[in-house]
Amino acid sequence: MPFSSYAIHMEFICDSYSPIPLAQPPSSVVVKTLFASPDTQPGTHSKKTMTYLNKSVYSTENQDKYGKAGMTNTVQQLEELRDRLIADPEVILEDKDLMRALVSANEAQMGSNIIDLRGIAMERLEARLDRLEDTHRSVIAAAYENLAGTNQVHRAILRMLDPAEFENFLRDLDGEVAEILGVDCVRLVLESVQNENDPAVKRLGDVLNVAEPGFIESYLTDGKRSTSRQVTLRQIKPESDVIYGEACDWIRSEAALKLDFGNGRLPGMLVMGAEDPHHFKPNQGTDLLTFFAGVFERAMRRWLS
Repeated sequence: MPFSSYAIHMEFICDSYSPIPLAQPPSSVVVKTLFASPDTQPGTHSKKTMTYLNKSVYSTENQDKYGKAGMTNTVQQLEELRDRLIADPEVILEDKDLMRALVSANEAQMGSNIIDLRGIAMERLEARLDRLEDTHRSVIAAAYENLAGTNQVHRAILRMLDPAEFENFLRDLDGEVAEILGVDCVRLVLESVQNENDPAVKRLGDVLNVAEPGFIESYLTDGKRSTSRQVTLRQIKPESDVIYGEACDWIRSEAALKLDFGNGRLPGMLVMGAEDPHHFKPNQGTDLLTFFAGVFERAMRRWLS
């Protein structure tokens, strides 16, 4: 085991737990040697990761057993420790707790009437380093999450393009495609002057809903006089079962994708609903869903033509 994984701490304790007078030998001297486990990284030493080896090297009741030999062994261990630290000083430099203790001891030795600007600067640099490390971890986590979302959308698109028939294409939206995307249901809304009770529409089940012209714009803007976005993310509690059917009782967030099927055709809307109210939120990015909507539009244009 390399010496860089060791941390040595000595503590002198007397029976009364009071400071040991230098003029008198303590009734019991205990040297606690803390060995870090082999997998312990420098600067992360803690009581949980260390094994305490308590050696009573000199005590009143054990004088006959140890005597001067015990003290000689202790001196040899300290000299060996000193030599190792001189040979490899990075052991101390890489241990934050040890460096902090050394700086504190130096400040205490200088007295209360002296302000050590070096120590203050070190504390500020440590705080800045901690913030940079937190930011670094957040950026890496966001990158991994974005990569996972990209792979998820790509898999859903490939599955969506597999069916050779229009009915299977629509049924897969609320089946394997919804499962890959991690949503609880998917609904397609088409504006049309055709009656929604048409047998062809009923045969597709809850996936396809036919609405009157103007319904999609009104739904996306909640009836307000504003322009709808291509992708709308929001928390919602459906007031009717027009879109979700029986699922309206437990849908709490949705992603609504506005679809453009080309000139001369009425718009459509692909809605993804989730039971989790935090699955879709307005502050989330919409790049991947915009890409998914673009692919879906082109696939629908092929079927409609």
